[in-house]
Amino acid sequence: MSDHILEMRSITKTFPGVKALQDVSLEVERGEIHAICGENGAGKSTLMKVLSGVYPAGTYEGEIYFEGEPVRFGSINDSEDKGIVIIHQELALVPFLSVAENIFLGNEQAKNGLIDWHATNAKAAELLDQVGLRENPVTQVSTLGVGKQQLIEIAKALSKDVKLLILDEPTAALNDQDSEHLLGLLRQLKERGITCIMISHKLGEIAAIADSTTIIRDGKTIETLDMSQPDATQNRIIRGMVGRDLDHMYPEHTSHPGEEVFRIEDWTVMHPTQVGRVVVDGAHLNVRAGEIVGIAGLMGAGRTELAMSVFGQAYGRDIKGKVFMHGKEIKVRSVSEAIDNGIAYATEDRKRYGLNLIEDIKRNISASSLGKLAPRGWVNANEEIAVAERYRGDLNIKAPSVMSVVGKLSGGNQQKVVLSKWLYTEPDLLILDEPTRGIDVGAKFEIYTIINRLADAGKAVLVISSELPELLGICDRIYTLSAGRITGVVDVEEATQERLMELMTKEKDQVS
Repeated sequence: MSDHILEMRSITKTFPGVKALQDVSLEVERGEIHAICGENGAGKSTLMKVLSGVYPAGTYEGEIYFEGEPVRFGSINDSEDKGIVIIHQELALVPFLSVAENIFLGNEQAKNGLIDWHATNAKAAELLDQVGLRENPVTQVSTLGVGKQQLIEIAKALSKDVKLLILDEPTAALNDQDSEHLLGLLRQLKERGITCIMISHKLGEIAAIADSTTIIRDGKTIETLDMSQPDATQNRIIRGMVGRDLDHMYPEHTSHPGEEVFRIEDWTVMHPTQVGRVVVDGAHLNVRAGEIVGIAGLMGAGRTELAMSVFGQAYGRDIKGKVFMHGKEIKVRSVSEAIDNGIAYATEDRKRYGLNLIEDIKRNISASSLGKLAPRGWVNANEEIAVAERYRGDLNIKAPSVMSVVGKLSGGNQQKVVLSKWLYTEPDLLILDEPTRGIDVGAKFEIYTIINRLADAGKAVLVISSELPELLGICDRIYTLSAGRITGVVDVEEATQERLMELMTKEKDQVS
């Protein structure tokens, strides 16, 4: 007989104009790792917010049973009191507090009404050891990388005697090494009897770690798979997520490169605060009209720094080298100057740098080109709406209207708003930094299709990605970076993951 720690029965959750969940049911066995898959906007995070009390009882229909007892959580504190802890995709750490202070925030170790700092730091050290961190508990959280911050969130959960740990896209912003460490930690928690629910778009990770997988599509439960069965394949999960077979992960595309659009020569960038540290070292690269060119490199190789420095010197200092557009040398001393010269840059961190999450779609799209809408100093509101509606249709942004707040959109639709904003500047070169990070396979296919359309329209496209299969699937040529130096450029017909990795770990001998 199955030992279900959690049962959610016929959960329905409605927002104004949108039914986010419709009769969704979920069963999770004690001590298992249970994955939840679905496209962006399918309702995965909403379901977990219902479970954890973020959306309190009374705001949804249906029943929740935890450890065999019916529960009605009025707040997240209520669910935590029962041993249910959720770690959201957007980490909830206070950057300027110490590791120990974050771990026990709201759960302070007090004696006689005063915080016992000795006990706080000692217990924090024990919890850090459990998650494999050797950091000093008094270390300020802002000085640590995202991977370590994710582990601190788990240590925080362990401090609350967690029975069911929910992780929403825990590896979305992590590199391969940090991701593998976190997955190993989840296996250890399973051995300790802690049940985990993991929301993830990374199907390879799900196949490697999950005992069961529930697929949600359009707010409805499609099926739950036993991952030990031979028919529980990634293709079956994809079919359940998108409602159809994806014959190819990448759309078919034939490139016809034209004249050179963009070129940098001997581009060198120094670190903005660490004197003497070279971040980009004498880089040479070019992109032609109608061409999709990739940049591959390990974390810290200088990929994003290269792109940001070209985009109006948004990163770095003592920048040297030459930038050419259509064979003519240009200056890119500011972001506005880069935009005026036909360069656009879609950042890897769309929530922090790419979008105003509390504004609507139309304001985000027009933000980079307000001058086009305000020839006399005042924004033409009707034209602004018309422009936004055009891009909403062209890029298939799924939202009730262009007045919808961007922060409430799914990751894939947010990324389409970012692309719309930069397409409205009518760039000749579009730099896309991790364009599909944190979005599902169906939305990825749409983004790839948009990229192909841009190339077909004669745009020069430069794509930075941590996923080598993605670069191999969509690019015409791929440059490799290692420690700030370009170590090679390979035509995609001759490229393999092994060849790219060899060049990405090369230390010397820059290849033009």
